[in-house]
Amino acid sequence: MAHRSGFVNILGNPNVGKSTLMNVLVGEKLSVATPKAQTTRHRIMGILTGDDYQVVYSDTPGILNPKYKLQSAMMRSVESALDDADLIIYVTDVVETATKNQEHLSRILASPVPKIIVINKIDLTNQEELEILVGKWTQTAPGVPVFPVSAIRRFNTDLLLKEIISKLPEGPPYFPPDQLTDRYDRFFVTEIIRGKIFETYQKEIPYSVEVEIESYKEEPSINRIAAVIYVARDSQKGIIIGHKGSMLKRVGTAARKEMEEFLGKKVFLELYVRVAREWRDNPNMLKKFGYI
Repeated sequence: MAHRSGFVNILGNPNVGKSTLMNVLVGEKLSVATPKAQTTRHRIMGILTGDDYQVVYSDTPGILNPKYKLQSAMMRSVESALDDADLIIYVTDVVETATKNQEHLSRILASPVPKIIVINKIDLTNQEELEILVGKWTQTAPGVPVFPVSAIRRFNTDLLLKEIISKLPEGPPYFPPDQLTDRYDRFFVTEIIRGKIFETYQKEIPYSVEVEIESYKEEPSINRIAAVIYVARDSQKGIIIGHKGSMLKRVGTAARKEMEEFLGKKVFLELYVRVAREWRDNPNMLKKFGYI
């Protein structure tokens, strides 16, 4: 059997389950997945290698209309995903309709790149409503396969994987068989901290935060990590820290436990909070954080 390999870019609106889907397809938790929209800010690569295939997934930020420079940078990574894919997976869910961000959807459907439409979260609907939804998407994108799945329950994801592999071009693998991603451990450490912030705080706070590693020391039995949580305004610093440091401690404890599971060793984690005023519209800060 011929070996197949290719780049599969996952696109869609915020909060439809793109990150959860990629994590399930790769078999590892690489992308931060929370119930809040716009959790993913960077393109994150996940590599799945089998005996006769290699799928190089790319999770992308959700499609949105930018309100500040950070979101503009996020959207540039979405736009680039249209140009460097062998296959596009457009993820929707049982709640949204094809009219949401219609302009971007039209551009995706007009792309010559092969596509699959995935309707996620089908565990939240019934068979009759699902059939109607599948029919609407079939009309919206004639000739494009439509796959209903529940990523969180891993329903139909095995059939989706087979469809993905069948659409990849023949060719050798791009990466060694044991490589899971193009990112380093430091990146995933910052993503774990940011994910815990999304889970812990409400409203605007998670969207105003960025995380940077200040020091990362690997010892035989433990990793010693110091990280800075940047906020956009002075008032947010106190909210992040909490009364007598209670909220920051909660984030640190939860992040440390997940890091230890991810890294497979003990972690000593120190967290600091600093103000970088309106960093989301500051080109120098966006460059510092790797967005531009």
